[in-house]
Formats: sequence, structure tokens, C-alpha cells
Amino acid sequence: MVDQTVFSVNENNLTMRIQQAEVYLKEFENEVKRANGATGIFRSKEDALSRIKILNDFAPDDPRVKDLFDRARACIMGSAGNFIEITPDMTAYLENEEKLRAMYAEKSEQAWKELVSQYQDRLLEKVFPAPNVLETPIDDLVGRYVLLDEVRYPMNQFMGVTGEYIAVGKRSTGMYFVKIDGRRWLGPYEAVKRYRRLVDSTMDEVDVWTVLGEIKDLAMEIPEAGQKKVGGSVYAVVVEPVALYVPGHVLGLYDGESETSGYFVGEEEVAAIKDGWYTEKSIPDDVTPERLVEIFRQAIKEKNYDLYVECIQEERRQNPTQESLIMYHWDLHQERFHGEYVHANVVPEATKIMVVKGYSDESGLESYFLSKDEQQKIESKYGEKVEYASVQTVSFDKNGKQLGSPVRRNLIRVNGGRWYVRDYEIRF
Repeated sequence: MVDQTVFSVNENNLTMRIQQAEVYLKEFENEVKRANGATGIFRSKEDALSRIKILNDFAPDDPRVKDLFDRARACIMGSAGNFIEITPDMTAYLENEEKLRAMYAEKSEQAWKELVSQYQDRLLEKVFPAPNVLETPIDDLVGRYVLLDEVRYPMNQFMGVTGEYIAVGKRSTGMYFVKIDGRRWLGPYEAVKRYRRLVDSTMDEVDVWTVLGEIKDLAMEIPEAGQKKVGGSVYAVVVEPVALYVPGHVLGLYDGESETSGYFVGEEEVAAIKDGWYTEKSIPDDVTPERLVEIFRQAIKEKNYDLYVECIQEERRQNPTQESLIMYHWDLHQERFHGEYVHANVVPEATKIMVVKGYSDESGLESYFLSKDEQQKIESKYGEKVEYASVQTVSFDKNGKQLGSPVRRNLIRVNGGRWYVRDYEIRF
């Protein structure tokens, strides 16, 4: 804060002080302009405003000071950020997802109760202390089932001599080794991941699982991660999962006959339920760059993964590695639309289209002089035509406040075909 001992004003130096204050004000104005609707730290703000305040206190009627004062007010409003009204249609995806989450939570809870009741007669009466395998005959354990509530994965994961496991329990109370290197774990585990991706983004990455499993064998292992193991061996029962349960969210089950080796309860119904909520279901062949970005945004908000993939340039989704990256960034987009912003507007007037390869007559002057046949001859000499489009978007939080500066997303079109999103990784 500049005070009057540093910035003293009198009749003799008033003009000079006005000029000095304007220097700081111009820099403040430039900072606000560069922010383009975003908020942040404006380094010249305090210097500019404090000088203008001193000037206004000394000469409020001076037209030059009034001008500085009005410009300062406009700058303050601009530095507060850009706001829009968040309408119900912008956040409908959140409400629909919450309905879906509640529906699947109820389905899963009911299915879990029914599943546990099926195995009730074969469940171990007490989980802990774990069976003492040195005293209990193996035939009394194999084929029995156990319900484990504190299966911590990946925290207690370890690779042993006989396989990959999760250690459950303590040395003092005995342990269970949950086997995770086979389909009976991987199938339900991947099903839970699909549930999070397609149904419920409110579910964090699961690190504590409830597992219903079957006792299959015995194993002696050192239940520690890493190659250098310093503890002693533990002799424990090996448990193969039957189902993975995340209370309040989802139940994943093993299915050896399915392509994915597992499913979550109600998975076959998801597509039909969500289809009625989609506001965008397809991409027109003549879609404009701006419209494609809007469809891309809605596909993410409404969890329409197939449409999301269809928006992306074909060359970027041709092998398993690319597909994995697409899925990874899908998860990031989901997190952002649930934890950072709720909507993103396309700014049509900011779109820029350029030809990066092939013939172009952007000015239209050549077509004025040349016939269509002559233009086509020239085009044929240039070969393939590739166009890039840069589309600007601005994101807003649930209060309608702009988050960050506008972002540009690049699109591509080849030989006048359909537009595709190139850099799908970019945040909104």
C-alpha cells in the first residue's frame, strides 16, 4: 500500500502524480486483459489503486482523476473474474448421475445380502483370529468361505513365491492371503473400475474392499512388498474372491463365461438407462468445429464413452496403448467435471481455421478469377488437404465463476471430411 509519505500530492505536482498513477493503472489493465476473465494475483493492482485513492481524496473533481477512478473501478470488476448464470440444464448430468448412483447402491446392497445368505452355511463363523493352519486339518478349511471387510489394495499387495496376494490380518491374529493374480480377482476388479467410469464418478479410487472369498489352499509366504523381505514367513490360507463389494456403490462378481471375466450388478442395464438422459447421441458428417467440441463436452458430462471416443481423431485410437490413454484421460475429464468445473462454454468468435497442407483459397480471390475446373486442377497438384481448427472454451464452477483462462482445443479435418478432436487430453 502506497501512502502519502511516498506519494505526496499538491497543486504543483498534481499533473506529474496523475501521470505516474496512470502508468501503474495501465499495467493493472494489461494484467486484467491478459487474465481474460480469470482471477489471480494482479501485481500492479495495489500500487495503482492506492495512488488513485490518494489523488481522488485530494482532487475528486479533476476530470483526469475522475477518469482514472472510473478506469480503476472497471479494472476491479474485471479482476473479480467472469461470471455466468448456471442453469439447470448445465448441471442435469450431476443430478442424473446421483439418481443412478443411488439406484445402483440399492441394487448392489440387495444383491450383496442375497449373495452372502447363499453362502451362510459355509461361512467361517469367526474371521479373526484366522484359522490356525498348523492345528486345523486342511480338509476342514478348503471349500469354506470367508467374509473379509478390511482388504486393503494396493497397500497390502505383495508378490510371493506361489503367486500375487493381498495380506489381510496381522501376525498376532493370523492372516488370509487373498489371491489376486487370477481372473477371480481381476474380473470383478475391472468391473468395479467400469462402474466408476460409466456410472459413478463420486466414488474415489477404492483402497479398502469387502471380499467374499473361498478358501482354496495353504501357502507359506513373507507378506511384504518389495524384493528385500525382512520379516518371517507366515503360513496362511489362500482365499480366491467370489465377489468384491464397495458399500454404498457397487458389487462386482466373477463370471468365467463372459469376455471380461466379471461384471457389476446391473451392468447390462446401464446403457438403456443412460440413453434416455443423453442430449447428444451422434455426430453429423457436416458438424462444425464449435459444434463438435460441444458434443465432446456433453459426451464427457453425460458419461457417453462411445460418443466421446467417436469425437477423437481415428489415428489416435488405433491400438491398445492409445485406447488406454483415451480411457485414462476420460477418467481425468470425469474428475474435473465433478470436482472443478460444471460447465464449459464454446466461444465461436474465437475459432481459428487454417490449412496446413494442400491447396487453399482462403481469401476467395483465386476463385474469382479461376473456373471450377481450373481450381480442381490446382487442388489435384497439391494433393491431400489437411485443415486444423482451434476452438476456444471457458470453464465455470457451480457458482458460475470462470476458472482459469480460456483454453484452446485443436481439431483436424482431412480432404473436406468430418472434423475430429486431436488433443482430447486438454482440460476445458
